[in-house]
Amino acid sequence: MSEHLIDYPVVVERFKTLLKANALKFTKQRELVLKCLYDHKGHFTPEEIQTLIQKQNPTLNVGIATIYRTLALLEEENLASSLSFGTQGKRYEFGMHQHHDHLICTQCGTIIEFFDEALEARQDAIAKEHQFQMQDHTMKIYGICNTCQSQQR
Repeated sequence: MSEHLIDYPVVVERFKTLLKANALKFTKQRELVLKCLYDHKGHFTPEEIQTLIQKQNPTLNVGIATIYRTLALLEEENLASSLSFGTQGKRYEFGMHQHHDHLICTQCGTIIEFFDEALEARQDAIAKEHQFQMQDHTMKIYGICNTCQSQQR
């Protein structure tokens, strides 16, 4: 579902500008964090991102602290977005893609992306009714996925 709205070379240039504005260098390690999110559909913990990078680049060490700092920068620039799982931490996805909302299983952590045109239209109508200029929104519905429901039966 998460079709990218922006090509990778443009993403890299935005990232380089962000790093420069924060007096940071563009390093291979930082780029690999960005590329990992761009290339892999899904929602990942920083540790899962580290594992994905290590599998593809076994000779290059990318420290977990670098991953956390890079994700924070990417999120600040909307190049990454996160879903918070309280004490379980955050899961990240690439931020520049088609809008979608999330169903989140509170038992296994499964995240299901969805888009509903009628729901989007209703949200626009609500904002208009209240003379509110909506700039963005997120919807997260928490519950129990079908697999976990089946296991409970």
